[in-house]
Amino acid sequence: MSGPENRRPLASRQTGWAATVTRWLAGTAVTPNQISQAGMIAALLAGAAFWASGSVGGGARVALLIAAGLLVQLRLLCNLFDGMVAIEAGRSAPDGGFWNEFPDRVSDLLILMGAALAVGEPALGWAAAGMAFLTAYLRELGVNCGAGADFSGPMAKQHRMAVMTAAAGLSIFEPLAGWHGQVLTAALWLVAIGAAFTVLRRAVRLVRVLRAGRGG
Repeated sequence: MSGPENRRPLASRQTGWAATVTRWLAGTAVTPNQISQAGMIAALLAGAAFWASGSVGGGARVALLIAAGLLVQLRLLCNLFDGMVAIEAGRSAPDGGFWNEFPDRVSDLLILMGAALAVGEPALGWAAAGMAFLTAYLRELGVNCGAGADFSGPMAKQHRMAVMTAAAGLSIFEPLAGWHGQVLTAALWLVAIGAAFTVLRRAVRLVRVLRAGRGG
């Protein structure tokens, strides 16, 4: 688990409902690592729901898209509570750093590729996932270089998942316009391009911080 100084700033972490859920989880046998693993399972199911929605119609498609959107949000909730239980509840583990990062990368891949396979655009899915991986790499590189974690957007993790959740909801109404898959395709392009810009922005910011430190 990352140290408090390198945690993603989240307003939801300060809410009463989050504190209540954290206290409840801290009173159970559930560990922060298990919550991280549950987030990865939610992402797997979200990706499968996206993928399956591309080959069915009617009510089944609507149900799968709703499930995909809800599961993406469940993934984010797991990302929130694994850290809160580990740090606020004081239940961090020696291998927490691994389970804090590895499931996130797997989850990005599963969700983005599930959506890409639904619209028959695997290359676009790999591009979006690759750019998502690079945003995380630049963040961790900053930490390793002593510059701290950079969580800037415009396509950080929470932004990517917001785009995919919105795309799941909007895709429900595609048949009204005679569309099939255009919303998910546009969402994947938005994630890929936005994440590429985020990578460039974080890289520039990191180099500036390192040069300023050396100059001082």
